[in-house]
This record gives sequence, C-alpha cells and structure tokens, in this order.
Amino acid sequence: MDAEEFRRRGMEMVDYVANYLENIEQRPVYPDVEPGYLRSLIPTEAPLEPDNYDDIIKDVDRVIMPGVTHWHSPYFFAYFPAATSYPALLADMLCGAIGCIGFSWAASPACTELETVMLDWLGKMLNLPEHFIAGTHGHGGGVIQSTASEATLVTLLAARCKAVRRVQASNPEKSEAEILSKLVAYTSEQAHCSVERASLIGGAMIKKVPTDNNYAVGGDMFKKMLEEDKAAGLIPFYFCATLGTTASCAFDRITELGPICNKENIWMHIDAAYAGSAFICPEFRPLLNGIEFADSFNFNPHKWLLINFDCSTMWVKKREDLIGAFKMEPLYLKHENQESGKKRFRSLKMWFVFRMYGIQGLHCRWFKRFDNNPGYCKSKQHELYVFLPSCQGSNRLNELLLKRITKSREIHLVPCQLSGRFVLRFAICARTTDSRHIQQAWRHITQLTFEILQEPNH
Repeated sequence: MDAEEFRRRGMEMVDYVANYLENIEQRPVYPDVEPGYLRSLIPTEAPLEPDNYDDIIKDVDRVIMPGVTHWHSPYFFAYFPAATSYPALLADMLCGAIGCIGFSWAASPACTELETVMLDWLGKMLNLPEHFIAGTHGHGGGVIQSTASEATLVTLLAARCKAVRRVQASNPEKSEAEILSKLVAYTSEQAHCSVERASLIGGAMIKKVPTDNNYAVGGDMFKKMLEEDKAAGLIPFYFCATLGTTASCAFDRITELGPICNKENIWMHIDAAYAGSAFICPEFRPLLNGIEFADSFNFNPHKWLLINFDCSTMWVKKREDLIGAFKMEPLYLKHENQESGKKRFRSLKMWFVFRMYGIQGLHCRWFKRFDNNPGYCKSKQHELYVFLPSCQGSNRLNELLLKRITKSREIHLVPCQLSGRFVLRFAICARTTDSRHIQQAWRHITQLTFEILQEPNH
C-alpha cells in the first residue's frame, strides 16, 4: 500500500467508522455466537501471497462484526463505559503514524512534555492539591498508564521499595527478604480484584478490610486491623482506597483513612478508575475531599471523558518515589533530561479532546433516576452511578433474568455480589445513551421479569 492508496483507503475507513458509530444502535448489542466460532471462518494459516484489501474489509463484516460486543451501543449497560469521540479517534490515528516510543525525553521531547502538561491540565480540572501538579518546579506530577490495574501495581511496587529502604535505614542488619516477609498491604473487601492481583505480582501480603453497610471502608475498622498487625510484628506499608467500587460504586472514607495512613507511614493510593471523571463537575468534586492525604491517585479518562482506550491517568505526590523504585540507566538510555520517561503518544488524545470540547463540554451528563420505581435501588452513598435491577428478587430469579436478558441480545448487563445477593448492575455506558434507551431497557427488563413470574415454577 503506497501513500496514494493509503489516502483513498483511509477516507473509506473513516466513512466505515462513522457509519458504524452512527448506526450502532441497530446492531444487537451482544453477539449470537458460540466459543470458537471464528476459527472455522478463516484459514488455518496465514496467506502465502498478499490478500486483496477489499476482501479483508468484507471479512471484517463476515468474520469480525458477528463476534463483537458493541460497547458503544446505547443499549450497553455492562461493566463500565469505554469512552470514544471523533477527536480522540483522529488523535489516535496521528499517534500511530508518528509511532514514537517515548521512553525518555530525548526519545521524543514532544511526547514526554505534552503528557506532563496534559496531566497538569486535567489535575487542575479536578482541583487536585498543588503537590500533584508538575508545573515547572513541582515535586509531583502525572503519567499516563494503560489501565487502573497497572497504576495499582506500579504504586504498590514503589511503596514496597520505599518501605524496604525506610526499614533498612533504621535497621541496617535486616535483609530485604526479611523485611518483605513482614510487609502487609490493605484494601477494601469490595475493591477490584486487580488490587489483590497486584499484591500477588508484587510478592506482598494483602489483607481485605471489612466494609460498613454502605460497602465503604471507614477509619475505625482499618485502625483496628493495623494495631493487631503491628502487634504481630507485621509492617503495614500500602493501602489502596477505592472511590467508586465495581459492585456498588461505594466510596471509601478517605478523610478518615488518609490521616491514619500519613501517621503510620503507609502509602495511600486512591483508585477512582470509574468515578474519577465526575470530579471535574463542581457538584461532585466534594467526593474527592481527602485527596490531599494520598501519595498517589488514579482514574480512567477512557471511561467517561471521551478519550478512547487506553488512557489511565495517575498522579504521585513525589515523583522521585516512583522514579527511584524503577530507575535503570544503561548507557543507551542515559540523558541529562532522563527523569521523565513515557510510552506511546497517548497525550495527543487528551490534547485534541480537551481543546475541542473545553472543560464545560466535558462536564458529565446525567440521566433521570428511577427514584420512584421499586424495581431499582440506587447506590446508597450518592447519585453517581448505577441502578441495580430486580435487587428485590431472589438470587434464583435474578440469575434467570440475566440469562434471559443475555439471550435476548437487546441490552447487555452483568451481575455482581452484594451482601450475599446476586444483583444485576445497570451502568450508563455509551456516549449516545439517552432517556429513550434507558426507558426501553427498563420496559424490556420488566417484560422479561413478568414472563418469568408467570411460569409455573415461579
């Protein structure tokens, strides 16, 4: 493919993408295929001679689209949002064309510097404490990660390194292995499984803190666990608080937890993967109160802020804690401006979106709540997130209802477990979802529930 054909095919692809997104509502949100469906549709080996581009595009419709779960469908209410916008898609195309790998400032100055500035822009939108803003002389700053899971792992490893050095500074006779065996991390029992996975990768013991009736971790329970563990000779070093848990969007009480972590020399990381985008709205910013106690903070603009995957933003209070934990300086990477190394040119997406929408254009849109509908119950703590369909029904009814919903392929939901109950999550995900789609989804759920209840065994 030469430049001329690329121009022609590029315009065709833009049309294909625009048509796909404009008409996505007409597609069944969930695919009607069985595991292994794709293998029988394509050859068992790569072609010896080049294929025709037109045939490849035809096979996208024949092979790929039938097996796609359409995350940007207005009837997709599962998992969490996966943001997209036309400016972000165009920026991603440019990112791929530039193709730089910004592992150091010298590798691509624009890549490194734009990322730092974009994280400052976004940090100011969130009204983060000054110590998280890099500016020109700040000690903290932000960096783009692939996912919130990656951010948790990176901060846990940095906290582990910092804890080992701190203990050895006052007890030089202790070996690193001895210290590591005593380190203990903490998180909510409602936290995403990636926190526990990070501890497994990082070789650190982790304990789950029980939550209150709102599924949030409070200071009293955390303090009690710390006292018991310190008395047993353990060394608490890391706490991952969640603002917006996966199951119920509960918020850990960081105004209580933060002072405890600071006093005990425990690195507090705040994971706001889903809910963090809402904090640019003044009416939701109070939910971030307590951020001043954190050592690191992360959320995913690729969920709500119109920036397509992947773009997970993370800030640290002291970037030397992060850099010092992973610093390697082979000769081929040495440079006088080495301090800040990045990866892909993902900040282009942020730059395009922030400029084309503006802060006011990014303020979250909210949908009418089903406040008076007994079939729904909202997250108890606040109004940010989800409705939980049929939470009044039995586990058996809800499990059957979910199977019927999935089989219908009209809407897509996923379940969670809350207080031993099998509950269906209903999250507003697509950029194009409006009240019409929500009402249609509710009618569909109601009809399926009614049909199940009319069956003899119910």
